[in-house]
Amino acid sequence: MKRATIVCTASILGATFFTAQCRERPVWNSNWDHREASSFCKPGTPDEVVATKQSKVRRKLFLIRHGQYVHEPTDEKRVLTELGRKQAECTGNRLAELGVKYSDVIISTMTRARETGDIILEQIPHVLEVGHTITRTDILVEGSPIEAIPRIRFKPDQYEFEDGPRIEAAFRRFFHRAHFEQTTPSHEVIVCHANVIRYFVCRATQNPPEGWLRMSLANGSITEVVIEPNGQVYVMGVGDKGHLPADMITFN
Repeated sequence: MKRATIVCTASILGATFFTAQCRERPVWNSNWDHREASSFCKPGTPDEVVATKQSKVRRKLFLIRHGQYVHEPTDEKRVLTELGRKQAECTGNRLAELGVKYSDVIISTMTRARETGDIILEQIPHVLEVGHTITRTDILVEGSPIEAIPRIRFKPDQYEFEDGPRIEAAFRRFFHRAHFEQTTPSHEVIVCHANVIRYFVCRATQNPPEGWLRMSLANGSITEVVIEPNGQVYVMGVGDKGHLPADMITFN
C-alpha cells in the first residue's frame, strides 16, 4: 500500500508539473506566415472584401534529403556515391507512385542535392503538372540554422550567424499557405539538406527551432508537410525511408 501511495503521489506531481509547463507555452500563432486574409487589407476594409483574400486550398510540401555522397573538401567533389544515386532513383519512383501531380520542384545548388534532384526529375516527368516550374537556388544550401540545444558538437558561432538568416529566409519563402488566387491544391518537391529540413519542421510546427538536431534524416528520405488554408500545419511524416531497401539506408 505504501509503495502504491508513493507511485500515485509521484504520478500526480508529474502530471501537475507537465500541466504547468504546458500552460507556460504560447498558443498557436495562426498568422505565422502573415498571409491571413486581413493581412492583405487596410484597416476598416469591409468583411466581404476581406473574405475574398482568404486562402482556399492546401499546399503539400515533400522535403527530400539528398542521397549519400563522397566526403571531400570542396562541394564540386562531393558527388553522389553509386548508392546515393540509387537512393535518389528510389525516392523519385516513390514520388511517382503517390498519385499526385507536382507543380514545383525546388533544388539546392549544392552538388549532392543537384544530382539528387536531376535523378528524381528523370523518374517523375509523367507526374509533373503542365506549366510546372523547376527552380535551383542557393538559399537552400546546407548550413547551421541556429545553435542546437543540446549542443552535441562544437562549431564556431560564426556559422549560425552567417547561415541562420539565409535558412530562415528560405523558410519564409517556401512555407506559407496558398495565395488566395490559387484555386487547386498544390504538391511541391524541395530537394535539399538534413539541417535545413529539420529546421523547417521545427519552425513550421512552431516548436523551438533550437531542437532541430534532435531529429535524424536518412539519405533519400521524404518529409511531408501540409499547410492548410487556415494556416494550420500538419507533418505527415519525418524522414520516411520505407521506400528504400534495408541495405540502402544510410545517414551520411
